[in-house]
Amino acid sequence: MISDRESYISLATFRKNGQPVWTPVWFAMNGGRLYVMTRSDSWKIKRLANNPRVLFAPSSIRGKIKGPQQQGMARIMPPGDDLGRTLIRKKYLLARLPIWSKENVYLEITPDAA
Repeated sequence: MISDRESYISLATFRKNGQPVWTPVWFAMNGGRLYVMTRSDSWKIKRLANNPRVLFAPSSIRGKIKGPQQQGMARIMPPGDDLGRTLIRKKYLLARLPIWSKENVYLEITPDAA
């Protein structure tokens, strides 16, 4: 089970051929859901457009998985919904700095029921 005390999760999105692509990302939790920040032009966004299913697990900054994998469904949050942004900025000081792209979008991941 993922804990909000973790700093990173490794998030897998799926290519059209079904192969997972793992990426370490910042995340925050609220109400059992995970929120992730990424660029709107990233490959993970393109892969999610084809398949919203994801895998995720606690990881190191380099993406080394440190715990059990979980499955879930991801969706891109609409532009006016600031919950993901607020949660990420609250958890990560660096996310508050104006160095991040204005092209960021936030994902909401709903874990599958265990």
